[in-house]
Amino acid sequence: MANGWSLLVGFVVIVALSAAAYFFSPKGENQTIWRSTLILSFASCYIMWAITFLAQWHPLIEPKMSKLRPGYPGGS
Repeated sequence: MANGWSLLVGFVVIVALSAAAYFFSPKGENQTIWRSTLILSFASCYIMWAITFLAQWHPLIEPKMSKLRPGYPGGS
């Protein structure tokens, strides 16, 4: 599933998990802390995954073989 839909599917899953964390967080004095912690954790994990995914999907630096003979296309 290495295409652009991966980002959208991942985002939808994170939004669903964040909504579940918002509504099903334990009631009480620390409810806001629970909500904030879970939602920020989901968002941070998604951003880290998306950055890693995009860096591998469209690399900025193209790998080159250094052991090719001179005069060969791509060689030095």
